[in-house]
Amino acid sequence: MWESIVCALLLDHLFGEPRRAHPLVAFGRYARWIETHLYADRFGRAPFAVFAAIAPWLLLAWALSRMELLQTLVGIVVLYLAIGLRSLREHALPVAAALEQEHMDDARRLVARIVSRDTADLDASQVAAAATESVLENGNDAVFAALFWFVVAGAAGVVLYRLANTLDAMWGYRNARYRRFGWFAARLDDALNGIPARLTALSYALAGHCRRAIACWRQQAAAWDSPNAGPVMAAGAGALGVRLGGRAPYDGHWHERPALGWGDAPDAQAIRRALHLLYRAVAIWLVALLLIGML
Repeated sequence: MWESIVCALLLDHLFGEPRRAHPLVAFGRYARWIETHLYADRFGRAPFAVFAAIAPWLLLAWALSRMELLQTLVGIVVLYLAIGLRSLREHALPVAAALEQEHMDDARRLVARIVSRDTADLDASQVAAAATESVLENGNDAVFAALFWFVVAGAAGVVLYRLANTLDAMWGYRNARYRRFGWFAARLDDALNGIPARLTALSYALAGHCRRAIACWRQQAAAWDSPNAGPVMAAGAGALGVRLGGRAPYDGHWHERPALGWGDAPDAQAIRRALHLLYRAVAIWLVALLLIGML
């Protein structure tokens, strides 16, 4: 198990995400096909659509992982495809570099690739906050949750988690189209992220300023609108000693979000320190899994 995780992380470090024919891109097209054929503005249709989207690939991963000769290889490949550690670095570092060079148009354009908020009117601190928040939150979604489900259920667990997470990104909106059709995808993603998110928050605390991270987690996480992103981002902000949350523009309107963390407003260095925190947390997981495997 530990060796498979190290191999997957090494593949991600060396090659990053596949530039062409990424399986999640293909799954996204398949999910759109499912939506075209099964969409209905009814709560009851949601579980059926999610099952139709995920079940074939989950069964395939389970069947392949049951083959003794393929088990290890399938696990490594599936975990590698689910992890986005290098991708996070490749998207976040250019934002930091643009801010350091005071190229604000470039910084806004680059950060728009990794966040869903409007970026045209963001100032330097708001761009840095957006990128830092993305690193912290996606550290759970693109790294630790995949590792957790691999440990718990092997390749099939990773496939279940990553596809549910993708469906949540596609269907899990509280708008007129998806409020009924997408509710099950959103709830499934919340359920699968429940334990990993809290382990991620704990990992950030251990990798940074522990006491401050735990305090921010306890005092601020519940105010965030996502039950899983709240602990992750509050603990991460506390561990870094930066102030996140606050006002952010979405769909042409500025929204006041709860404050997260403690300290100064973020800058380009906060983005770099968030990446360093993430890598230290990964090292903590590897050491912990090695020790568990030796028991």
